[in-house]
Amino acid sequence: MGEAKRRSGLSDAGSLGTDLLFEAPRTSHPANPRAGGIPGPGLPGLEREAPGAPPPGHLGHRARMRQKLLTAGPDALLDHELLEMVLFLALPRRDTKPIARDLLHRFGGFADAIAAPLHELRQVEGLGEAGAAALKTVQAAALRLARSELREAEVLNSWDKLIAYLTASLARERVEHVHVLYLDTRNRLIADEVQARGTVNHTPVYPREVVKRALELQATALILVHNHPSGDPTPSRADVEMTAEIKAAAALFGIVLHDHLIIGKGRQISLRREGLL
Repeated sequence: MGEAKRRSGLSDAGSLGTDLLFEAPRTSHPANPRAGGIPGPGLPGLEREAPGAPPPGHLGHRARMRQKLLTAGPDALLDHELLEMVLFLALPRRDTKPIARDLLHRFGGFADAIAAPLHELRQVEGLGEAGAAALKTVQAAALRLARSELREAEVLNSWDKLIAYLTASLARERVEHVHVLYLDTRNRLIADEVQARGTVNHTPVYPREVVKRALELQATALILVHNHPSGDPTPSRADVEMTAEIKAAAALFGIVLHDHLIIGKGRQISLRREGLL
């Protein structure tokens, strides 16, 4: 959390209306009675292709992709193929292959693409609001699934699941976020909340607010978590000092601070394991 005390905060996949999730299908011409009810401009047996519709060959490509997913499983799909599958649903009449490849070129991988900021996704040609909403829906679904698995187990005995969830939530954030995990008497997750978002190297945290919220939730234990956008999870002096202040404030009410985790890119640091708590 840089060189100053931090306040907490929770990232959000973005509040996008369900009407943006799927692109409204484009209609061609109304059915022509003289053409046997087949939509078209008037020529029997012919249908006029909607603007932006993929060539017929892409329909076969989509069918093959679906079959590959259903028979071989998701691990058989490359990143660009998985992105295509997501975009098929949101952009039914577009060739999604170049859009998927553009996403990978810009952001690096599937996980990076779905975690990209909304304003950057909106700059991707052809993606539109429907495509951006589809990517953010996948991100939200993945995080919700990971969080639900944590709720069903004792957090301290499910460390790998905890780290996987926190990495997915925070490792790709561009600014600092501080999460507080509130636990019950059996160390099960009551809530994962964000106190605030900060800058690239600073987020102020107020011990009073953390403890107040713990009392409201009847939590008996806490785990602090924040990310370092630089990718280096090495704790700063301010991180250590803030941790000590929250630990002392929580202890006054019988609330235990189990750990403070710092999430970087590819690795994390536990202040308890480092002997700093």
